[in-house]
Amino acid sequence: MVAEDIILGPVVTEKSSDGIQNGKYTFRVNKKATKVDIKNAVEKLFEVKVLNVNTITVRGKEKRVGRNVGKTSDWKKAIVTIDTEVSDKTYMAKGGKETKISKKYKTAIDEFMGA
Repeated sequence: MVAEDIILGPVVTEKSSDGIQNGKYTFRVNKKATKVDIKNAVEKLFEVKVLNVNTITVRGKEKRVGRNVGKTSDWKKAIVTIDTEVSDKTYMAKGGKETKISKKYKTAIDEFMGA
């Protein structure tokens, strides 16, 4: 699947807005998408580092118009946790030499909620 086909749009609620301060963003995703697909799509589209992906299948509700009873469709929601720390990583390379890696990704999703 293409990344644009996996992420359908943001879910904007009070609870999802509270999670933004902790680096948790909520998206409506394709029902057939896996956690790995969602992680790769978010990293590609928004250029962030994804730490964790939680998915929930939201069941459709019964709706009634007069005497007719119908059902809204089921959909899938993904809560994506991104890396919000801006510090550089250091590690020991061959020969005991310390090497520093600078982060090349963003620490927030600016396009979320139309910002």
